[in-house]
Amino acid sequence: MRVIAGSRRHLILKTVPGMAVRPTQDRTKETLFNMLTPYLADCRFLDLFSGSGAIGIEALSRGAADTVLVEQSPESLACIKENLKTTRLTEEARLLGMDVFRAIPLLEAEEKAFDIIFMDPPYEKELEKQVLTYLADSCLVAEDTLIIVEASLQTDFSYLDKLGFEIFREKKYKNNQHVFIQKQVDEPA
Repeated sequence: MRVIAGSRRHLILKTVPGMAVRPTQDRTKETLFNMLTPYLADCRFLDLFSGSGAIGIEALSRGAADTVLVEQSPESLACIKENLKTTRLTEEARLLGMDVFRAIPLLEAEEKAFDIIFMDPPYEKELEKQVLTYLADSCLVAEDTLIIVEASLQTDFSYLDKLGFEIFREKKYKNNQHVFIQKQVDEPA
């Protein structure tokens, strides 16, 4: 696994040993970030369920100004710290070693929305639904905030409308998908 592009291009990243973390493959990560390119410059980026930190690090490498990575697993935290050190991005990133549902209220206290929120929770546990339900009324999400969920192909997103969100783009891969979500835009009467 490596940094695909930007200021830290080609640097090798470590992964968490074992099967507990599913690192986003380089090809999938490249496709994702090619779609995100217009939104990245100087953005505020939130990486939930960070795993190895590869997504947040890629965002920083490509020009994100303020990146927060949230991960609770001690093994993953150690991996993220090592990857930030390797890429010399320790000072640019903010790492919160805690559960996502503890981190979100902590971040809300700052009263600043993120431009991009990425999450790659464990599959088939509906954690993305719990996070999106919380974010529906959160100050972390502005009208133009882009939320991307990496999920299994079987993940149901039919509830988004009830939360005031809508899917504006989907990218399906062989084994998973990226679902791009924003707040619903009220049509003028």
